[in-house]
Formats: sequence, structure tokens, C-alpha cells
Amino acid sequence: MIRLIQAELLKIRSTRMWLGMLALSLGFTLLGLGFFIALAGVEMNGQPGLPPVTDPETVRGFYASASGGVLFMMILGIIGITGEYRHQTITQAFLTTPGRNRVLIAKLISYSLFGAAFGVANVVFTVAIALPALAIKGGSTSLLDHDVPIILGGTVLAMALYALVGLGLGALIRNQVAAIIVAVGWTQLVESLLTVLVPSVGQWLPVGAVRAITRVTGFGGGAELDTLPVWGGTLLLLGYGLAFAAIATVTTVRRDIT
Repeated sequence: MIRLIQAELLKIRSTRMWLGMLALSLGFTLLGLGFFIALAGVEMNGQPGLPPVTDPETVRGFYASASGGVLFMMILGIIGITGEYRHQTITQAFLTTPGRNRVLIAKLISYSLFGAAFGVANVVFTVAIALPALAIKGGSTSLLDHDVPIILGGTVLAMALYALVGLGLGALIRNQVAAIIVAVGWTQLVESLLTVLVPSVGQWLPVGAVRAITRVTGFGGGAELDTLPVWGGTLLLLGYGLAFAAIATVTTVRRDIT
């Protein structure tokens, strides 16, 4: 099993796709940080924008920016499984390894580890920018206050589990372009609309789970969103990850791969 995991990790690293996804993930994180840096404590047209950096909610928002790029880890997971079907490399993997389950388990473990590494990279990037920005604006520079450890740890967990969601979605749809369109459309449009229009439903979606883990309860001075407790968001996101991992396993083991 260890060799299978090593082989899967090598597959991921052998292409530059993961670098592109990491760059996009960090870019989204930077956009989120830029939003808080530019608007925290600033009045716009006589109306208060985001609360100042002395507000715990704003501090949490700074660090929650680290989870802004989870979509790209999901896309990498989609590409990881649909690319195997597209180029028929999965056939060779199944022929050389006794038992499809072993191949799938190795892939699931490898992508979750890679997702966790993505999360760590985003966390380090966020802390490197947030700390000096908060210091300059007069905010807290402690990484132990305002649920910061939970937010940063939750980001790593979210990245790892979104990789499993991507694998499951890709295994279910199998067409790479269609799977990516569904992923982007769902996360950026459907979930966003449901979160705003029906918050009681939005809190049970993957984005709601991430919001719970990263302690984002509103839009900075705006209406409070329905949000699960941290432990509830963690269990919900874990449930989504395991559910999509099961989907990836069942659909791949039972389907004809030719």
C-alpha cells in the first residue's frame, strides 16, 4: 500500500497542474486578504464598511481567507481521476495491482495528503501576510486568540477533504470538463445563492461546513448567517469527504473501465 501511495503522489507531482492549482488557490487567498486589508475599519460613503481590526470577527476573517482556494483542490481531485479515464492509464493501474480497491484507497489517501499540504501552504501564506497587516493596522498579532488555531487547522482539514470531494465527483461524472463545470457552478453559484437566500439550508452544504470551521458568521457588519458550531462543521465536512470517497470507490470498482 505504501508503494501505491508513493506512486500516486509521484503521478500528482509529475505534471505542472498541481502548481497551477496551488497558484490559483494562493491567488484567491490573496484576494480575500486584500479585501480585509483594504476595507477593515474604513467608512464608505459615510457608512461603516468592515469592522476595525480590533474586532475579533475581522481578525477571524483575515485568517479565514486561507480557505478561499478550496475549489482548486477539488478541481485537482477531479483532474486526478478523470485524467486516468481520459488517457486510459487507470486500466494499466488496475491490471498491475490486484484489487481495484487498493488503487482507489491509495489515490484517496494520496490526494487527501496533497490537499493537506495545499492547506499548509495557504495557511503559511496567509499568516505571512495577515500578521504584518494586522500589526500595521493595530490589530492582534497573536495566533492563539480569536479562534485562530481552529481556523488555520480547519483550513488544512477542508483542503484535504475537498480533494476527496473532487475525486468522488470526477469518478461519478468521468468527463473532465463536465465535472469541473459542475464543481465551479455548484460552489460559486448554487451554494452561494442558497447561503444568502436560504441560510438554514446553506449551513448544511460543504461551504457552510467550511464557514463553521473557519468561524465566518457574516459578511463583516452585515447580517449574521446561520452557522453550525465548529464541531458540527467538522463532522459535516468529514461526512461529505467520506461520502464522496465512497462514491469514488463504488463507481470505479463497479463500472467498466474500457
